[in-house]
Amino acid sequence: MPEYALYDSQPREPRLPSPPGACDSQTHIFSDAARFPTKPDAAYVVLEATVEEMLRMHKTLGIERGVIVQSTAYGTDHGALIEALRIAGPSYQGCGVVDDSVDDAQLERMHEAGVRGARFNFHPKLKNALPTPEQVKRTAERVVPLGWHLKLHMNGLDPREVTPLLADVDTDVVIDHMGPLQYGHGLDDPHFRHVLELLERGNWWVMLSNGDRRSVAGYPWDDATAYARAYVEHAPDRVLWATDWPHPLHQGPVPNDGDLLDLLARYAPDAEARHRILVTNPQRLFGFPGGGHDE
Repeated sequence: MPEYALYDSQPREPRLPSPPGACDSQTHIFSDAARFPTKPDAAYVVLEATVEEMLRMHKTLGIERGVIVQSTAYGTDHGALIEALRIAGPSYQGCGVVDDSVDDAQLERMHEAGVRGARFNFHPKLKNALPTPEQVKRTAERVVPLGWHLKLHMNGLDPREVTPLLADVDTDVVIDHMGPLQYGHGLDDPHFRHVLELLERGNWWVMLSNGDRRSVAGYPWDDATAYARAYVEHAPDRVLWATDWPHPLHQGPVPNDGDLLDLLARYAPDAEARHRILVTNPQRLFGFPGGGHDE
């Protein structure tokens, strides 16, 4: 397994305080390897990234809510995720990985534990584990009646090869990491234009994350800022934000998570827009108290 950089264990407070109810829409966690072993062929393992460490980071950043996303290192064994949700409490929910190996009883346990989403990961490092179109459709048919949202990670792909699979689903769909952008193409990138078109449908969302690591311009990531601002302007009510802690598969310098909130302040200089991204939008999508499913 290649060596990847560890997260910054000394998060700093952001320059602008987070509003009450702020949400980090994607983190990953790892648990005790003796109780929750990872897959032998896992692409990455960060055993230091426990739920307790994640909560400590969130406290420093002023984050009160979050979504813990199943790490590919655990496959479809959600034991570590379920335990993390128990520890984190009701202000956190989970997003799992569901395929044909997940039976109805396991799906019910996941739902009872607070899992409310299913993620399809098309990362090239997964190799033979990539979901097939048939698997995507079967999973959607099983989880949509539960009220779950769907997430797409399409790193390195043309999104037009994947998004038609969910064109007719009657639920919310989140595109991870600002979409599989081609930063060298600028705002004329056809991948970017496609995501903008999806956002016009009303049930598609985009997550502002990984702008720092996808940037080709480097710090201060002005190319990422241009995309993010365009998303915020185009669909202000369907934009989310996430740290993607502990920054899996990161081979370069790992950002301090306080810097990532500062980057959001550049994405959305207006305080009202940041409040929507950090509080109102995730309330509505994830059903946290004060919005969405609880209204």
